[in-house]
Amino acid sequence: MSRFDEERRELVQQLRERGITDERVLEAMAKVNRHEFVRQPFQNRAYEDTALPLAAGQTISQPYTVAFMTQEIAPHAGSKILEIGTGSGYQAAVLAELECHVFTIERQMELFLAARKTFTRCGYKIQTRYGDGTIGWSEHAPYDGIMVTAAAPQIPETLLKQLGVGGRLVIPIGDKEVQSVVIVQNTPEGYTRREVAGFKFVPLIGKQGWNK
Repeated sequence: MSRFDEERRELVQQLRERGITDERVLEAMAKVNRHEFVRQPFQNRAYEDTALPLAAGQTISQPYTVAFMTQEIAPHAGSKILEIGTGSGYQAAVLAELECHVFTIERQMELFLAARKTFTRCGYKIQTRYGDGTIGWSEHAPYDGIMVTAAAPQIPETLLKQLGVGGRLVIPIGDKEVQSVVIVQNTPEGYTRREVAGFKFVPLIGKQGWNK
């Protein structure tokens, strides 16, 4: 067992102790080599339960946050998931390990190109797009789940319209300092909504996010 294998195993145990109960999510986290998605200077910290810097002023999310949001979106094999904010590609890789069909959008060209290279290197078949994620990816809608990995001032209406019946939208909502993760489910009777407080994400920039 390599050093990274041992550290990844310990991280998964920490996530279990922090309340992640979906064993499929934990198994996926155990399979993804987070060090492949972290910038070289920070690879020795890849399996700490913390966010780490990426290019363009962005971050790779804390593993607990990735596990929590993945658990909340309730994916299953074959689910069609739209991710807004590819970043390094780590969250998309976790969803791919869960056998989801993943579509991901990134607005920073440097991150977009780097994530595509990482997906290829690691063998993940993930559909990528460069552009404004706040308007979604209508060509492939409706989605079984939509995950937004940056904080918005409100829920983008366009994303709600691309969520299929029975699907869940998981998105951080708040100001630029602190947010709650909002889980919206599209039921036959209408949308349900609940919130979990105490998260911090980079801002979601775009037509239906923050302007800058």
